[in-house]
Amino acid sequence: MKAIIAEKPSVAREIASLLGADEKKDGYLMGNGYYVTWAIGHLVTLGMPSDYGITGFQRGALPILPDPFLLTVRKIKKDKGYLDDPGALKQLKVIEQVFKLSTSIIVATDAGREGELIFRYIYNYLNCEKPFERLWISSLTEKAINQGFSDLKPGNDFDGLFQAAQARSRADWIVGINATQALSIQAGNGIYSLGRVQTPTLSLICKRYFDNKNFNIETYWQIEAKYCKDGINFSSLSQKKWADKTKASEILKSIQRSGNATVVSTISKIVNEQPPLLFDLTSLQKEANKKLDMTAEETLSIAQALYEKKFITYPRTGSKYISNDIWPELPELVRTLEKRVDFKQRISHIKWGRFNKRIVNDLKVTDHHALLITDKLPSALSNKENAIYDMIAIRLLEAISHHCIKEITDIKLELLHYEFGVKGCQIIDPGWRAIKNHFYDEDKNEEAPIEIPTLKEGEILKINDSNIVEKKTRPPALFTEAGLLSAMETAGKQIEDEEERKSLDQIGIGTPATRAAIIEVLFDRNYIIRQKKNLIPTEKGIQVYELVKDKKISNVSMTAEWELAFQGIENETLRAEIFQKKMEAYAHNITEELLEANIKSIIPDLACPKCKDHKLIFNNNAVKCPDNSCGWFQFRIICEVPLNDKEIENLVKNKKTSLLKGLKSRAGNKFDAYIVLDDSGKTSFEFVKKKKR
Repeated sequence: MKAIIAEKPSVAREIASLLGADEKKDGYLMGNGYYVTWAIGHLVTLGMPSDYGITGFQRGALPILPDPFLLTVRKIKKDKGYLDDPGALKQLKVIEQVFKLSTSIIVATDAGREGELIFRYIYNYLNCEKPFERLWISSLTEKAINQGFSDLKPGNDFDGLFQAAQARSRADWIVGINATQALSIQAGNGIYSLGRVQTPTLSLICKRYFDNKNFNIETYWQIEAKYCKDGINFSSLSQKKWADKTKASEILKSIQRSGNATVVSTISKIVNEQPPLLFDLTSLQKEANKKLDMTAEETLSIAQALYEKKFITYPRTGSKYISNDIWPELPELVRTLEKRVDFKQRISHIKWGRFNKRIVNDLKVTDHHALLITDKLPSALSNKENAIYDMIAIRLLEAISHHCIKEITDIKLELLHYEFGVKGCQIIDPGWRAIKNHFYDEDKNEEAPIEIPTLKEGEILKINDSNIVEKKTRPPALFTEAGLLSAMETAGKQIEDEEERKSLDQIGIGTPATRAAIIEVLFDRNYIIRQKKNLIPTEKGIQVYELVKDKKISNVSMTAEWELAFQGIENETLRAEIFQKKMEAYAHNITEELLEANIKSIIPDLACPKCKDHKLIFNNNAVKCPDNSCGWFQFRIICEVPLNDKEIENLVKNKKTSLLKGLKSRAGNKFDAYIVLDDSGKTSFEFVKKKKR
């Protein structure tokens, strides 16, 4: 009998049904020579400091450098610490039983770095020595699974992948545990989380926030002139910008008196606009955030659900290309879409037998090819699932279409010795843009196609109307999730040092599979909030940023270098032991740096309003008295509105917060109110008194 271990129960059931293992047991299925069991995510993780005998935050214990690292059952947080997750314990016992009953193992966890780590940590924790093979597939369709089982890979082919995953896991532990404890000890109150990836990401958000906030907006004026020829109305704009409105007005009057413009030059060129490549996970998340206002985490969750329902291929991919062996399958995928509502018209623009092969590149396919639909027609999807599926399907149709051919015309006019410009654009062959019948991209500041008449050099045009146009310089835009994902993806390009930038140009912060989780960690830590679609640092986030902005832990180049190292470990060009020694040396430096930093109190120094004997402790979710017999606490989020440190200070010192707007009741109704504190330490709402008419 062979054991098969999948990452989730749903995937295990799918594999079991195809293999004829239909006898249900507690935690696994069996039949036809197979036991099919499953993990439930990360059942086994690296041990906590308490597993090494270190309790609490101790200055003398830093840096904590485990040797060896211990593996432990996944923990869940309880009131007085962490306990083993009962569900994880139970499933681990099932897996251990299944492994013992089997002659060998087939690894069917997700085909990627995290999936490999999930299995290897379980395998090592159970001290299992059974031989194992790897099922490596990018789709859960019956065809893909059968092909995968007919081409199982030797387990040791993926040792490099595991070593890279383990190095990342240990690096996150070493940096996160030591930096967090050092900063929290030095701050003296509360827990302040730092991390190998989350801190550079927070720095990106804060730096952009301050660039936006401190930007000096300047007003300027340009002159617009309007014309009509051959029944076509068009306009031109002055190349010069005036800081003085009065001066611009004077020149406008002179132009109006002149009444004519002279054509100085006309330049036309044909532009072939290539179709977009297929989606990888990050580009899908960016598009969903822009077009559907979905968070990165939400998009990943929906894509994962579509994958498990066999409607799309593996979503956690970092490639926008497919390999040559996938290319012959594309016509069948397109035919699948013919049966889908609203796709017949789109498919009518496809040139059968002449698909654009730009997306085929074996060298640019990493662990998995780009996101594709499968040959299974979707049914019973939610609105959001339909939207993400259609986004992936439409991108496939665009990617296999031919380029869009445009004629771009650039005309220079002269009005009283001032140069004016006119830009025209005509679609000659819509190509891939016919799929959505949309011919320009607003987010790339492209303008809609504009028809202009035929003009010749030296031609005189009559000015029908003219006016001055007020404009303002624009600050760097605050990050949306789409913008932040782009910045994380191209972090290497933002490095100031030219030599470093060249070597790390193609490296980003995190991976396509982890970037959504990184952003969510910053929300969980109360370091950032959303204002409409923008990501804004909180008071706490800014305070942490100010403390570490000049330190290496916030440096994008450091994180990019480590991502490069993980690739080297995976490719077996760098030994994991050498990288870990560098991590340990860095932990010594950052710990010493933070413990010696001159840190002003990050949070208010407040006495408990109930017992008056202890200083309040500020956590992410609540502010509380450390004395359990007192028991005073205050949640940080009230009716979906967060209370920042200043509001907590107002509440404790002044017995009343400022007016909190947009509070939401259980019924979903919004209201405004103050939170007030009585002498016994109890809080209540005080509502705004309505003025009498």
